Amino acid sequence: MRAPVSVVIPTLNAEGGLPACLSALFEGVQAGLIRELVIVDGGSEDTTQEIAQEAGATLVETSPSRGGQLGAGARASEGEWLLFVHADTVLSEGWSAAVEPVLSNPDRAHYFKLRFDQGGVPARIVAGWANLRARLFGVPYGDQGLLVSRVVYNANGGYPDIPLMEDVAIARALKGRLRVLPATAVTSSAKYRKQGWLRRGARNLTTLTRYLLGASPESLAQSYRR
Repeated sequence: MRAPVSVVIPTLNAEGGLPACLSALFEGVQAGLIRELVIVDGGSEDTTQEIAQEAGATLVETSPSRGGQLGAGARASEGEWLLFVHADTVLSEGWSAAVEPVLSNPDRAHYFKLRFDQGGVPARIVAGWANLRARLFGVPYGDQGLLVSRVVYNANGGYPDIPLMEDVAIARALKGRLRVLPATAVTSSAKYRKQGWLRRGARNLTTLTRYLLGASPESLAQSYRR
């Protein structure tokens, strides 16, 4: 019997975080859960593609759009379940034991509790809000990963090919199906530490609000990059 889970990771110049991300996934291979690893690269100019090839991943090359990359990875994979993980996210030890029991119910989708790798009190506050938002409103961000059966993924349209807010879009499509796993996704705090925890958090909240009020992902992406 083939392992059930295909892991999909979108990348763009991800050499700094990708090795740790991949290392944490190895326990899923040992547990017989991971069938394949699909890395979808948006045109990296560093050693990301070499790291992917050394890891034995299927490498898919696309234009740089996270929603489009995630969708391309899903189409290139074969597993009954899809696990989407960001390249700067490390699943905590024991994650595979948390995932295995839920694979018997393909009608649910799941995400991880969020924690940042650095940042002290500000990091705990931001992660706490993210976990509360996900639980109360059913809107986890991509940093928290997404585990979903292929049947449910396809039935709900998958990831839209948009440059930003693809995680919110699919979470809204999966409304009522999402459940938190008893495991943690540890994500990089580099952007928060560089831009400031309050400034970055406010920027994310403003972007989310504008999206929910109808702003296009393309215009939001332009503002976000600035």
